[in-house]
Amino acid sequence: LLFEVLTPLGFSVRCTRAYWKFIVAEKHPSLAGKETEIGQVLSDPDEIRRSRKDTAVMLFYRGNSPRWLCAVLRQEDGAGFLITAYPTDTVKAGETIWTRSK
Repeated sequence: LLFEVLTPLGFSVRCTRAYWKFIVAEKHPSLAGKETEIGQVLSDPDEIRRSRKDTAVMLFYRGNSPRWLCAVLRQEDGAGFLITAYPTDTVKAGETIWTRSK
């Protein structure tokens, strides 16, 4: 296990070392060495949205326009697992289910 963090929604999200290597090697090489930052996105996001395509999938955002880090996870049986993560300049459309108190 690379990390397991508690989200503001009250469930944990985990990611294995092998899966993180896959994300960095195959999907988003720019995230190499940014495991801690992705953990922070999950534990202390600015906003959480539900996917429009799959209600079990949530997108956690942290950062400021024009650059955000997004961590995408699926929640099943009370626990979550990381699907992917990426830097982005756009917060995707979808139902906002949580925002940081200001």
